[in-house]
Amino acid sequence: MPRYFFHVTHERHEIDQEGQELPDKHAAWKEATGTAGQILQDLDGKLAPGRQWRMDVTDEFQNPLYVLHIQAEKPK
Repeated sequence: MPRYFFHVTHERHEIDQEGQELPDKHAAWKEATGTAGQILQDLDGKLAPGRQWRMDVTDEFQNPLYVLHIQAEKPK
């Protein structure tokens, strides 16, 4: 089964060293969106305006598959 990696950037870059075995890239997308939701909820207000949060999903060869990117902005 292929292995997928979920690298997160928020205040610092956190490299996923373990990854997760999943059946295919569609399962990796589902895992990424569910995990992203949990992480954002756990930030509990720490994503301040002018900051961003990002998850890069790669395959076992570090080929980029998906990027989830959230930019917090304060309207002018």
